[in-house]
Parts: sequence; C-alpha cells; structure tokens
Amino acid sequence: MQYALTMETLLFLLGRLKLKELHRDIQEVLDACAKASMTPLEVLAYALGTEVEGRELRRVEIGMKIAHFPRVCTLEGFDFTCQPGVSEGKIRELANLDWVSARSNVLFQGPPGVGKTHLAIALGRRAVEAGYSVSFVSAAVLMRQLEEADAAGRTEFRIAQYMKPKLVIIDEFGYLPVRPSTANLFFHLVAARYETGSILLTTNRPAGEWGMILGDLTVATAILDRYLHHCDVVTIRGESYRLREARRNGVLGRGAAQLQEARQSGEERLPGRNPGDPEAGPQK
Repeated sequence: MQYALTMETLLFLLGRLKLKELHRDIQEVLDACAKASMTPLEVLAYALGTEVEGRELRRVEIGMKIAHFPRVCTLEGFDFTCQPGVSEGKIRELANLDWVSARSNVLFQGPPGVGKTHLAIALGRRAVEAGYSVSFVSAAVLMRQLEEADAAGRTEFRIAQYMKPKLVIIDEFGYLPVRPSTANLFFHLVAARYETGSILLTTNRPAGEWGMILGDLTVATAILDRYLHHCDVVTIRGESYRLREARRNGVLGRGAAQLQEARQSGEERLPGRNPGDPEAGPQK
C-alpha cells in the first residue's frame, strides 16, 4: 500500500503505530534531520531513538507517581561528608540494585534524622529508573491498611497488592507500637514476599526490640527469621541532620544536643547473637 507523502499522512501513520513521541515532535525531528543532512538510515535511527527516549521518560515518570515517594531524594543530594556514620561504599554498592534482582532485602537502622529515609527514597528512585516497580509506604500507614483490610475481610486482597511491586519500601518502622493482631498480619505480608520480592525497611529500633514493638516475641522472631535471611543490614550512627541545623541556627541549646547524644547511645546498643540479630550480618 502506498501513501501520499504529506504531513497529514505521516501523522496518520505515526498514530496508527502508536508512536506518540514522534507524533508530537515529528516536525522538530524532521528539521533536525534536514539540518544535519542525515542519510535515510540515520533519519530512521534518529526518529526511533526519539520515540524510545520519550517512552522511557514517560515510564519513569509514571513509575515515580505509582511509587508514592513523599519527596524527591537522590544519592547525589546526600552529603556523606556530613554523615560519616554512613558507608558511602556500601550505599553505592546497594545502588547497583543487585539485591532487588536477587529478591533480597535491605534494612536501614539508626537514630532519627541520620538519613535513613533519604537513602531509602534515593534507592527506590534508582530502582524505578532501572525498570523495577516500587511502592513506598510508612509503617504506620501500612499497619492501618492491614487492619482495615482485616476488618473488611480483604486481607488477602491487600497483601496481593503489596506482592505486585518488585520493591516495597516500609519507612519508620518502630516509631509506634503495633497491636499483636496487626503484627500477625504484617508477618503474613513478610512471609508472602519472602524470596519473591524485596523489602527495604527503615527503623530506629534494633532487632532485639522488635518483640516489644510488635507485642509478640514469637511473631517478631518469625518475621526477622524470614526478613533477615537474605538481607543487607546497614547501621547508621550519627547526629540528626535536623537537630544539627536547629542548633546551628540557635534554635536548640546544648541541653537538647546532650539529650540527642544520650538517645543515640541508647539506640546504638544492638542486641547480641540471637535469632534475627542484624549484627550477625546478612545470610546469603
């Protein structure tokens, strides 16, 4: 079949092929090709490259929206020099995302304000850019969702929703206590994703205190047993970014700084060798 060589015909053909990026930018593409005196093969490669690049940008944009990141954080925007408690080499290693393809987990633990959420979002964005589906949720929201689903008899449906992303990021676990009944629901989620999808979790509490947070030591041990089986544990020690800035601006006095130091000292006391102890290191 032959077509008349008109712009209207070209736009029709691009529409039929669903080449949306080329359809939108065709005049700009043609002008660039003419200006560069491209050969027919070069024109085709340039046009298709424009379409692929546009689709990739759109895919990333949609992936970021679906992930529901609370804000934009990047590894480039993280100042490792101001937070010596973070191993830059380890974070760069995690940014390769081999753990996501291997369906392993990552645990960021440390006191408030040391950059756990920033790094979690940054790695999540890297995962979206690499083509992985990601879902970001705070622990408080997740627990409420599980409770509401259980009350409505839709627990399996809710867990199935969290089975879809390749990576689920659960932020701020341990800041609020969890009901024992909800802890059981959380266990089912962790068990369902065990060796099928990755979980990145941030927490201010060491694993030895999870039994207290969840209100059930047995359930906590079962969760840790599965979660830590294939897991990179990153313990971050240091001063809170926010408190440091507040003190620098004169908002906080030395008393508040001493309180923060005392809190850090208490939170850095990690448990000894026991089931689910992160300091035992990841078991691959």
